[in-house]
Amino acid sequence: MEFSWTAGQQARYEDVLAATRDAFPRPDGAGAAEPGFFRREDWLKLGEIGMLGASLPTAYGGQGLGALDTARVVEAVGRGCTDTGLVFGAAAHTFACAMPLLGFGSEPVKKRLLPELAAGTLIAANAMTEPDAGSDSSRLSVVARPVDGGFVLDGTKSFVTNGPMADVYVAYATVNPKMGFLGVTGVVVERGTPGLLVGEPFEKMGMASAPAGRITFQDCFVPQENVLGGAGQGAAIFQYSMGWERACLFALYVGLLDRLVEQCVAHARERRQFGRRIAEFQAVSHRIVDMKLRLESARLLLYRACWEMDRGGPATLSIALSKLAVSEAALAGAMDAVRVFGGRGYLRDDGIEAALRDAVPSTIFSGTSDIQRQLIAKEIGL
Repeated sequence: MEFSWTAGQQARYEDVLAATRDAFPRPDGAGAAEPGFFRREDWLKLGEIGMLGASLPTAYGGQGLGALDTARVVEAVGRGCTDTGLVFGAAAHTFACAMPLLGFGSEPVKKRLLPELAAGTLIAANAMTEPDAGSDSSRLSVVARPVDGGFVLDGTKSFVTNGPMADVYVAYATVNPKMGFLGVTGVVVERGTPGLLVGEPFEKMGMASAPAGRITFQDCFVPQENVLGGAGQGAAIFQYSMGWERACLFALYVGLLDRLVEQCVAHARERRQFGRRIAEFQAVSHRIVDMKLRLESARLLLYRACWEMDRGGPATLSIALSKLAVSEAALAGAMDAVRVFGGRGYLRDDGIEAALRDAVPSTIFSGTSDIQRQLIAKEIGL
């Protein structure tokens, strides 16, 4: 059993972290990102850093990294960039859109889209969730009607991350609602396609810079070339993308937690109350220790899940354990950070309250914490 990184792996992490900090400097050394949605130029920076194409083959403009090395890239960006919404949107773009396109798209579509997705000249969005179909993705109401040369889509998707700004959508629809998972089909829909209507962005609690909203299909024709896999394979394709998302995307929260622990340690050393540094108060030091414990436990579970993915074996249990541990650690750690900073943690200056708001949805998207517990229970034979 080996826990060390090779010189090349460690150098890549340090290079990405340094490049991220240079590209996205923290206001006043620590503060939160500016309000508003991310800018195209920021997206292109992530392409230059290598995050958007980390897991894509070099033939399509990527780095050809496996899951574990990809996760380390995402972790470094999540640590170095305080704009978690931007990093989240980029990770969703890569793992929920580019990866299923790589694995199941037609060669002409892959050649046309993947290099631009890796570079950041195109933005992708995943469209699975519906107003009445969140965790239960077997009951989609968006219908894909077979016609000559492809499918016609009708219906509405909700909570589409990057949706209001996206150039490309990876969407899932049902060819037969009675067939449940077996009736789901995945397709690629490009912005500007007749019948594709993009809604206004939602106002959200956190991830403020990552726009999310509804998209609606009205007699929207999708050519056969843009179908992922074949009709009825959409559920399997979606689960494939969720494996990448639940493992590699959540590495950004490992990076965020690293940053929070660093900030809390520095604050506890400097802040004085009752004539003493607050680090000397056991209530404070033990709270930070608990943050570190949850962080390192979650980090190891995430690395193991990615390692199993790279080996090509079953990784469902490890991925669910990882997703659950990282998301719950992020939420608890961010809440602890607010308490360590006290009243200052409630202000925007240090970015602590933003980290808490950004951590809350981690227990909801990509399968809620309760869904992960159900998966784990099933995997261990309950």
